[in-house]
Amino acid sequence: MNNIKYFVIIVSVCIANIFLEEQENYGELIFVDDFERIESQELKDEPGNNWTTSSNKTAPGHKQVDLIDGTLHVWMHKSANHATAVRHELGFKNGSVGLKFLLPSDQDELKLNFADLSLKTVWAGHLFDVIIRTNEIVFEDKKTGNMNLKIRKSILEKSLTKKQKELLKSKIHKTPYELESNKWHELLIHVNKNKVEVEIGGTKVGEFKSEGFTHNNKALLRLLVPNQVYIDDVKFWKRK
Repeated sequence: MNNIKYFVIIVSVCIANIFLEEQENYGELIFVDDFERIESQELKDEPGNNWTTSSNKTAPGHKQVDLIDGTLHVWMHKSANHATAVRHELGFKNGSVGLKFLLPSDQDELKLNFADLSLKTVWAGHLFDVIIRTNEIVFEDKKTGNMNLKIRKSILEKSLTKKQKELLKSKIHKTPYELESNKWHELLIHVNKNKVEVEIGGTKVGEFKSEGFTHNNKALLRLLVPNQVYIDDVKFWKRK
């Protein structure tokens, strides 16, 4: 009996140490969601825990988000005119986002869009994206890139100057990376001043620096899905 008691104590201490290490490295844990809940109906999106979705606006109300066995399944309905968005308040200047994800096929991708809807110099609050594909990681500064209203106007009018075109190229960075589809992976995105860093499975797989990343209030996280993806164990950490 004493051996069992000691084993339980050791395991508890190890778990506590891991948690403290996370706290020290990532900051204050401000949000956790393991999706261990049941929807009250199966006709409309009902992710719960203050998540919202775009289905009413972009897919005439068709269901595109489902809770299945403690995971979040997101897909794009055939009637939709835009990638499915699943949104949650974020609220940090510097911090980290962690989650588990599964891309069913090599054609799938997960885009994490950081936004601030109160910012009036960009379209729809877009600050920056991190896109996870099975063959690459893409970083894009949209605040000072293609969602800046002045630059977006030039794009729509097809009047981009040479200087603007060069600027836009400097706002995107692609890192080749081989990711196995139909398998769960752990993702961490760290935002520190002008740098965004990505870890998958505990290994750093890419980083990019750009001035738009320094925005004071990353107020909203939008998970954008143009095909389908499974998501679990979402966490947000806030740092000073």
